Amino acid sequence: MLCDICGKNQATVHLTEIVDEQMTELHLCEECARQKSIQMEQQFGLSDLLGGLVDFGKHIEGKEPSKIRCSNCNLSYEDFKKIGKFGCSNCYSFFIRYLTLLLKRIHGSSIHTGKSPRGVAEVGIIRKPEPKKSKFELQELKIKLQEAIKLENFEEAAKLRDKIKVLEEKISTFDKAETPLRETGRKKKESR
Repeated sequence: MLCDICGKNQATVHLTEIVDEQMTELHLCEECARQKSIQMEQQFGLSDLLGGLVDFGKHIEGKEPSKIRCSNCNLSYEDFKKIGKFGCSNCYSFFIRYLTLLLKRIHGSSIHTGKSPRGVAEVGIIRKPEPKKSKFELQELKIKLQEAIKLENFEEAAKLRDKIKVLEEKISTFDKAETPLRETGRKKKESR
């Protein structure tokens, strides 16, 4: 990909700005980025990001995350922040509360929808991301329901129960109506 400014050199600096749900991308070569005074840190990894969140997630269920450990592999939340990886597949469900909050803080949402070319979802080439979003939302609602019951907030629990029921019906309806991807148009070779 060539630089958006000079159009000559290979773009090595990629900037994405999102303002009021409008995304603007700018791809620059090193020289143009330097002229525009854009300085990017060379190495910035997940562990750097997680390492900066020292106090994040404290006081959920009255425990600091650093003291909580996975029941399967014994990995602590503090260890996860240091290495940036989980110890086992059970860690995802064990630390779900902290991950949801962490992802919302980092990305503004805890749901990843990915990229897709404009217009393809409307014409039926690929599925829309709503089912995945709905399943994550369902999981979050169930967690909130458990918290409301623990706190004996039964009015809130009833509202959450109703929301869960509606969402489960929506997911069930989608699963039944799920359609396969369109064929690519290639013909299969006939065997003679």
